[in-house]
Amino acid sequence: MTTTQQEWNIKERGETCQGCSKHFDDEEPFYSRLDFGAEGYTRRDYCAVCWTDSARRAALSTWKSVYKMPPPPEPEPLQKETAESLLRKLMEGEDPAKLNTIYILAVMLERKRILAEQDVQIREDGAKVRVYEHRKTGETFIITDPGLKLTELTSVQAEVVAMLGGGANGAATGEPPPDQPPPASPER
Repeated sequence: MTTTQQEWNIKERGETCQGCSKHFDDEEPFYSRLDFGAEGYTRRDYCAVCWTDSARRAALSTWKSVYKMPPPPEPEPLQKETAESLLRKLMEGEDPAKLNTIYILAVMLERKRILAEQDVQIREDGAKVRVYEHRKTGETFIITDPGLKLTELTSVQAEVVAMLGGGANGAATGEPPPDQPPPASPER
């Protein structure tokens, strides 16, 4: 399976409405739409006033969220790799061989309530693409679902645990060891 950079792009939540350019307030409901064009995926965010039928029409995907003011950045102590930082690094690397790992990391982050699935799209080639939104930052993660089978999970989980710096029991990361059940059923 070939994958393009466009499938793995992370689209950040806007801080202003695309319609009226008003800055979103903390805890303000807003609406998002995802489109696909010649430049790849494009995300646009709208306040409730500007979320009209024309803003919704012909969108690839739409959803409602609540704007959370980003906290001030904290100094980063030296840490082991987290599932989120590993997901970001693998998505930047654009290595199609890591598609299964990227998908499992996204499912793990969904189970930890860090990512929220907003939509599932079926591409023309039949591949599933899952659209996730980061609950705190509002970033959009576009993840190709590789259609993993249960027989493939153990090896992918072992790879994830190893990449997160966990030993045979995964204790260093708090992640389940490879012989544990999967973090979520990949066949959704």
